[in-house]
Amino acid sequence: MRNRPLIFLGLGLILAAAVGGGIAWYRDGAPSAPPEAVAGPAAPEPAPDLLPLPPEMPRIADGPDYDRCLTLLRNDPDEAMRFAQAWDATGGGDGARHCIALAMIGLGEAERAAERLERLGNGSRAGGIARAQVFGQAAQAWMIAGDANRAYGAATIALTLSPQDAELLVDRSVILAALRRFNEALEDLDAALAIEPERAEAWVLRAAALRRLDRVDQAVQAVERALVLAPDNVEGLLERGILRQLRGDVAGAQTDWRRAIELAPDSMAADLAHQNLELSEMGPSRR
Repeated sequence: MRNRPLIFLGLGLILAAAVGGGIAWYRDGAPSAPPEAVAGPAAPEPAPDLLPLPPEMPRIADGPDYDRCLTLLRNDPDEAMRFAQAWDATGGGDGARHCIALAMIGLGEAERAAERLERLGNGSRAGGIARAQVFGQAAQAWMIAGDANRAYGAATIALTLSPQDAELLVDRSVILAALRRFNEALEDLDAALAIEPERAEAWVLRAAALRRLDRVDQAVQAVERALVLAPDNVEGLLERGILRQLRGDVAGAQTDWRRAIELAPDSMAADLAHQNLELSEMGPSRR
């Protein structure tokens, strides 16, 4: 499986964007909205100080300067920016412009980065697959900037250039879910799973989208499939816990959330699991 495009939204962020409302808590036998803390953000939060990068990033150029700049991005976006700007001033071309845009994300300028990435994707002479990855990066940057509509546009261009890319299909499904277009998100996830049927994250996202469409039985089947493929997938455990809570299996839900916290205590999924766990332990009379 190919590594994800440059910026990880992080599946914790993806799931939070996708599930939105979190658990439907119950009072006197009727569902009620959970507290805002459990709901998760409506869109991904700003980028952290350092970019969480995969081992290999999509390339739009070659050469030692490009390699050095991409390496700097992993640990020091400030230095990567300085290097890329100096390189660009001496004719660095697409490689320098790409590195500048990526450094901007690491420096908290996601909107400017997204605009630059789109210009690069439109103007580059690189092949369609490389340009698709740049538009995919632009889509993720727009999501970090909180503009899901612009993200959808960039992701759609990316898929026009590379329509059989499962990564891009999954990413666009996340954007569609953030826009509350859950049926369309399911279509992208089904297309991704037709290409890569053992992609656990896609099964988790499919479960979350189905739940938001009140198709709980199908959501359970999807998340169970995810956890067969990846038993320690923390987002899958978070989602299964939500579904178990909806079905009245409080003990099972708590077991899943505790396991998610144990496996990845610093993740967003664990944070949501912890909040859900605390609320479930309070009991209906105290929520």
